[in-house]
Amino acid sequence: MGDWIKTFKQGLSIENPLTVLMIGLCATLAVSTQVQGALFMGLAVIFVLTMSNAIISAFRKLIPNEVRIPIFIVIIASFVTIVDLTMKAFMPGIYQFLGIWIPLIVVNCAILGRAEAFAYHNKVGLAIADGLGMGVGYWIVIVALAFIRELLGTGKIVMFDATLIGLPSGYAPPGLVLLFPGAFFIFGFMIAITRALGERAEKRRKAVTS
Repeated sequence: MGDWIKTFKQGLSIENPLTVLMIGLCATLAVSTQVQGALFMGLAVIFVLTMSNAIISAFRKLIPNEVRIPIFIVIIASFVTIVDLTMKAFMPGIYQFLGIWIPLIVVNCAILGRAEAFAYHNKVGLAIADGLGMGVGYWIVIVALAFIRELLGTGKIVMFDATLIGLPSGYAPPGLVLLFPGAFFIFGFMIAITRALGERAEKRRKAVTS
């Protein structure tokens, strides 16, 4: 159980796919203009990452090394298809907003990378922990980024046509926040803050153990 928890926590901090490994950024920056869209994009990544990790780990001894990448892609694509059709049927508004980025989860470096680096070499339990940890880590960052961009860029946070948070009426939203330069700028600050907190926690840990 200790190894499972440790593996799960790595995706939240020291191996976070966005703020540490910095993979899968294209989709993140594209859909993080809206909290609602980012929320479901993160849930889709959690589902695909966890399920594909589990299947790849379960059959890793049967997958020939020479053709492992094509097999990984087929497995990932199967779960992406489930997400794609489910969203299209039950959440058409969110599906329309996410658009091409749902099918492109198939080639998301965070998912394919974990299949290659972790799931193919570890048991099912740890592969699931890795998938959940990486997925939740991705979800937290993309939702936080979307919250900042939507609030500053539009002056409010809207979920399912209901305004949850609104800035004062005199606030003039800077359009740059919703564009890619603004996304890079805010994401850079998030990385800096995350690494500063990580370094402080590491120094505190060393001080306690010394």
